[in-house]
Amino acid sequence: MDVNSSREENKKAKIALKKEIGLWRGVSIIVGIIVGSGIFVSPVGVLRYSKSVGLSFVMWTIPAIFSLLGALVYAELGVRIPKSGGEYSYILEAFGGPPAFVCLYVTFVVIGGVSCAANALIFAQFMLEPIYPNCEKPSSAVQLIALLCLCKLITFLIQLLICAINAFRVKWATRVAVFFTICKMLALLLIIGFGIYYLATGHVQSFQEPFEGSATSPGLLALAFYQGFWAFFGWNYLNFLVEEIENPARNLPLAIAISLGLVTGLNIMTNVAYLAVLSPYEMLASGDTSVAIAVVRSFD
Repeated sequence: MDVNSSREENKKAKIALKKEIGLWRGVSIIVGIIVGSGIFVSPVGVLRYSKSVGLSFVMWTIPAIFSLLGALVYAELGVRIPKSGGEYSYILEAFGGPPAFVCLYVTFVVIGGVSCAANALIFAQFMLEPIYPNCEKPSSAVQLIALLCLCKLITFLIQLLICAINAFRVKWATRVAVFFTICKMLALLLIIGFGIYYLATGHVQSFQEPFEGSATSPGLLALAFYQGFWAFFGWNYLNFLVEEIENPARNLPLAIAISLGLVTGLNIMTNVAYLAVLSPYEMLASGDTSVAIAVVRSFD
């Protein structure tokens, strides 16, 4: 009996997720999750509530620091509790099953559902941009397209395909993540390139007297912070894959630090590009979902 039980224990000990995520794949996963609709939507909100160019950049820096501090805490938790599952695993370890279940439910059903709805609305706005290029989009049309995005069969099939790729082979899933990360970064680098061109040709009017008219209301500053923080959402998701990371004690903190530094640089440079190509008034007039399109159209 002792021999059989020891064999069973050895078999159980050998059952584990494959460690196929290295440092740079980890970086690409975090960057791919963070870089999304936020950087195309948040800049207008941050500028609107901060009321000046200079303060808007301060309000971009504060969420970046806040995210970095939170990410480093998660990195420490990931090293001390090397289990996949993110905050679910940490709350389960500390407080037990019921609080961990509530956390998981809120994360995926409430926060995840709201995030999907917001992204669907933003997608609908961009879809209607060619039809309504310089005017307000009908709210009924936006809501209908967003609803179709959430309920359509093709969306379900795409999600099913992604789940199948993740279940079949981690390397394939990370390759897909790397591909989409590269696509997102190329889009941002294109906008940054436009901004560099405009700065090189002397378009610096937006940066003169940068703090003039800055907001002082705590409520407005809180709204500006919230708008900027949305563009950094997602830095905690690598912790859901801790058991699949090679040498997590080294690679998890490094991946988090590198990716947040990269995303912060991209976000700030993209905002510089927006304000180099457009004046603050033009940027605010472009609407929450049209600032990137307005930058591209400036070259027509």
